[in-house]
Amino acid sequence: MINMKDRKPMIGLVLIAVFALSFLSPLQAQSKATAKKVNINTASLDELQTLPRIGEKVAQRIVDYRKEHGDFKKIEELMKVKGVGEKTFKLIRDKIEVGSKTK
Repeated sequence: MINMKDRKPMIGLVLIAVFALSFLSPLQAQSKATAKKVNINTASLDELQTLPRIGEKVAQRIVDYRKEHGDFKKIEELMKVKGVGEKTFKLIRDKIEVGSKTK
């Protein structure tokens, strides 16, 4: 059985946890809502580099590929770009999309 002296620290910890969670929940919801996908047909070099394993050189290859071949029709076509293999594609597939330039 817990006596009253032991309850006070526990109540304090519970209040701290509730207070912390009240701040985290809106932040988590906001980050999910604002986490938009990168359109690989319109993204700049900087935007492409926000993707995992996409550095400056691969980002430039993506832009060059777009200029030479036109818009990507589906995200899987990104694997045609040198430096974007299956492993990299699996890391970024949920973070990218294709769309028109007029979107």
